[in-house]
Amino acid sequence: MHIGFLFNHHGGHQVAHALPVALALLRRGTNARVSIFVSEGCEGEVRRMAGNKPGPAPEIVRLRPPSALACAANRASGRSIPADILSTLHRNLDRFRALDALVVPEKTSLLLKSLFGLKSLKLVHTRHGAGDRAIGFDKASGKFDLVLLSGEKIRDRLAEADLLKEDGHAVVGYPKFDLEPPARPRLFPKDRPTVLYNPHPSPALSSWYRMGPQILDWFAKSDKYNLIFAPHVMLFKKRITASLSPFALGWNAGPRADHHEHDHLLIDTGSPASLDMSYTDAADIYLGDASSQVYEFIRRPRPCFFLNPRRLPWQGDPDFAHWGAGHVLENIDQLDAALAEVPRLTPALRARQESLFRYSFDLQERPSSERAAEAILTYMARQ
Repeated sequence: MHIGFLFNHHGGHQVAHALPVALALLRRGTNARVSIFVSEGCEGEVRRMAGNKPGPAPEIVRLRPPSALACAANRASGRSIPADILSTLHRNLDRFRALDALVVPEKTSLLLKSLFGLKSLKLVHTRHGAGDRAIGFDKASGKFDLVLLSGEKIRDRLAEADLLKEDGHAVVGYPKFDLEPPARPRLFPKDRPTVLYNPHPSPALSSWYRMGPQILDWFAKSDKYNLIFAPHVMLFKKRITASLSPFALGWNAGPRADHHEHDHLLIDTGSPASLDMSYTDAADIYLGDASSQVYEFIRRPRPCFFLNPRRLPWQGDPDFAHWGAGHVLENIDQLDAALAEVPRLTPALRARQESLFRYSFDLQERPSSERAAEAILTYMARQ
């Protein structure tokens, strides 16, 4: 049996959600051959993470790159049309055709069946993150042969949408949590409460497009807080970002040069530390909008604030369940009032965060990556 793991993206943010499963399969010493396929955008993170884990060295295969025409189309669209990702799938069909199963953390790979005709290939979805956004529960989410779920919340929402196959899902926990805790180097010269600002790239939901630079200005003037600005790694990867449900466009401009001049502002738009939970572990306060990283932050309950500059009607909407973990703010004046004094977590909010975390993650003594590896082998044995 030959099982592949595919990382075909412009950034490495999905790697930690699937690579630990590949490494767990290798450590089991089964007869299954495990191959890890990487595009240029993911290769560095795959090799970095694999090099930090004990056990057998994985077989890492660099995918044939996309065509020049596909790359040109991607650039011409402001990187909003993933023609290069689709071209990479097409140019490596022979490799995917030779597999019994392909494990992926994203949904574009469904095109291997629907467009490219690999009907017999079993597609396993690890998902990436345990967030609440509607796109995580769309029709494509139900088209995989096997879906690995972090906890009851994901299972319940997929079931409610009639997207679960009875013999095609397994609750396995969160393999990203199996990674070694990141080192805690000193990030700032002064010991101040540290805020993590972590906006999402979706222009329909992200706070960045309407108030992000103002937020950086606010913290630049602050003598009370340190700020880690670590947005979703894809926020500035594209000149134009589109969201489809609801439709919105965002034109991406990064932080101004002067924002980099303050020693109490750490700006990181894509280093390994922005991917490996270093910042969600180091910060005292979370400031965000739609990113699932808040669930990694509340693994250890702390104050959270969520930005809603569009004044979206969020109460009672499961797509915004995480906003119940803190306070929702609509403008800079409300942020100023919320942080006038260093916030403390109330007992009620602590209980709410703990409840949200338990519902999102089924963590057990056994590592999640081992549970996921077993679920894949069990499923394949039934085929």
